[in-house]
Amino acid sequence: MFDSSLPRRTVLRAVTAVGAVAAGSAGCSLEPAAAVASRRLGAEWESHARTYLSWPASRSIWAEDLPAVREEIAGLAKAIADFEPVVLLAGPEHADAARQACGDTVEVVPIPVDDLWARDTVPVFVEEAGKVTGVDFNFNGWGGKQKPHDKDNAVAKSVLAKYGLARTETWITAEGGAFETDGAGTLMVTESSLVNDNRNKGRSRQEIEDELKKVFGVRKVIWFAGVRGEDITDAHVDCLARFAAPGVVLLDKAAPGTPPDSWSRAADQARSVLASTTDADGRPFEVIELTQPDPGKVEGYGEDSVISYANFYVANKSVFMPEFGDTEVDERAQRILREQFPGREVVPVKIPVIASGGGGIHCSTHDQPGQPS
Repeated sequence: MFDSSLPRRTVLRAVTAVGAVAAGSAGCSLEPAAAVASRRLGAEWESHARTYLSWPASRSIWAEDLPAVREEIAGLAKAIADFEPVVLLAGPEHADAARQACGDTVEVVPIPVDDLWARDTVPVFVEEAGKVTGVDFNFNGWGGKQKPHDKDNAVAKSVLAKYGLARTETWITAEGGAFETDGAGTLMVTESSLVNDNRNKGRSRQEIEDELKKVFGVRKVIWFAGVRGEDITDAHVDCLARFAAPGVVLLDKAAPGTPPDSWSRAADQARSVLASTTDADGRPFEVIELTQPDPGKVEGYGEDSVISYANFYVANKSVFMPEFGDTEVDERAQRILREQFPGREVVPVKIPVIASGGGGIHCSTHDQPGQPS
């Protein structure tokens, strides 16, 4: 059973560096995961119909931090609602409190949840034959590390039923934070979070890749090694590498002078992979580093917090990024995001409690694409 007294992505200090980095590089209809030529996984910078967030429910997970983390989620929901519709999922018993915290700009939908990580529990939306559908990736509490997770396991089905969207079945067990796409046929993933017996026991990397191509309609899957066993997600890609455009990747990088660890070695390995491959259309990758802040200048964040600018979220006409308190580096990250997402307002948000729980802004949000044209 996952020790809920630990942050969601607490580094397991007892795990040695050797072997830590993974080797190698209203009813909804149900449909099989067959290859569909018209199926497409869109990029996050495309038009959104809405953003989903979830209202943290468990005092056993957040303990005395529960009021503070709810305040941060409410603040994030209200900030995003300035740019697009926001839906906050909350257990029926918590819905009134969530509405009071968020005000009239956020729609609160009474769907039971265990925790706030909407990125991982809400279905991954794809476009197919002129419609938006959702892939249910059989959420199992990040490989059984968090218990209970029965409410979060049902979120994908509940959301699709609520909005009358078709559900695509797959045998893959995964979370939304495990996938990053350019919207043009290229998908980035970490092997540690997918080729793992705690999710997909007995399945090979090739089997998983073939299934991902079917359910997402992607043409190329780029595999990074990731990191096994040192956080609850087994190193999701959304804290490591993100697309800014086809052929352009924003890559997390440790702060200068930081001692090497499993995470920095995983970033180095990802950089090597990107340097030696191309995207689905044969483009070489331009890699732009998002350097982390100086740990000594980070304000209000604990040593086990997720301190990665790569966990930003692209909403309509906006980009939401974490602000850590190292002014010079915060401003550099803002400048990079403004350059890479021109015409969008870059909104820095302080999230010390969310980060202490092992996630970030991207982990807390989930985009639903607008109706395909």
